[in-house]
Amino acid sequence: MRHDATPRPATPLARLSAAEAVFSAIRQDIESGTVELGAKLSSEATLASQYGVSRSVIREALRSCNALGLTVTKTGKGTFVVANKVANDLTLGQYSARDLNEARPHIEIPAAGLAATRRSNEDLKHLRGIMEEMLAENEPEAWVGLDAAFHSTIARASGNKVFESVVADIREALAHQSETLNMVADRRHASDDEHLRIIEAIDAGDAKAAEAAMAHHLDAVSVALDSILSSDH
Repeated sequence: MRHDATPRPATPLARLSAAEAVFSAIRQDIESGTVELGAKLSSEATLASQYGVSRSVIREALRSCNALGLTVTKTGKGTFVVANKVANDLTLGQYSARDLNEARPHIEIPAAGLAATRRSNEDLKHLRGIMEEMLAENEPEAWVGLDAAFHSTIARASGNKVFESVVADIREALAHQSETLNMVADRRHASDDEHLRIIEAIDAGDAKAAEAAMAHHLDAVSVALDSILSSDH
């Protein structure tokens, strides 16, 4: 029998951490059994009203619940609870997080190295512009879009069309992964620092330093992912 889930009494949330707070509350309800398996969550509009946030914030939180394998959203029907613990992998559109993490070092590390020696002044200006926007951006959804643009720009600056094409193909999945890691593992500020080190190396034309900075960033992402996936296993 399908049940409609009744969330805990609403508490207005601070905007900067609103999506994280909503996600945390929904996840806790699911993992504790307050919201039962098979239950249908309240509508986006209802949840937005109950938590005192916008519907876009609710959508961000629900995407992370879906990525963790806790819920499934069916178009026109709503979001349903399908598990009470985190899945063995994250689902990020057509790719899994593990697939991304296995592939990215083979693509983005050499791309960063090539970008350090091949980038144009315009490429560098574009990268710095994206970075400035990321540091000033308070909207989580906008930040993850900039994050994906940052990595795409480096691939394009490498001058290698294969790297550019592959990163463009996984761009949407990268944004979903970044969004989930930011919510669950609070990765945003660390990621900003890692990105700045990548830019510094590319600016200096130091291929080895650029590769090392990108490797450090991707390793940190992998560690954060492992911490999420192992937390309930």
